[in-house]
Amino acid sequence: MGRSPSIVPHVAAQDVYLVVEEFAGRRAWCETAEEDTGRATLMRHLMDGLYEHPTRIVAFNTTEGWSRDVTVEIADELRRRVVEFDEVAACVLKFVERAARR
Repeated sequence: MGRSPSIVPHVAAQDVYLVVEEFAGRRAWCETAEEDTGRATLMRHLMDGLYEHPTRIVAFNTTEGWSRDVTVEIADELRRRVVEFDEVAACVLKFVERAARR
């Protein structure tokens, strides 16, 4: 019997960020390419409005052995960055507002 492939990303010693999004009243993890799981890419995707209804963001690092909910942390960073942009997607503003109430 062969071994099943690992579901752990091959991104060595890197923090991985995944988004839970709401789709028609149901929440699901967003499908993400392995190379798009870094914090900088996540922030860019959020600011570009790639996620329409993000509800939760989780970060983990399998090499270091940790995972945590970073929703409020990411929302705080977005709040600081919003002032740098002329136009911000409505979904970003809603996400920041929801996270502030957590």
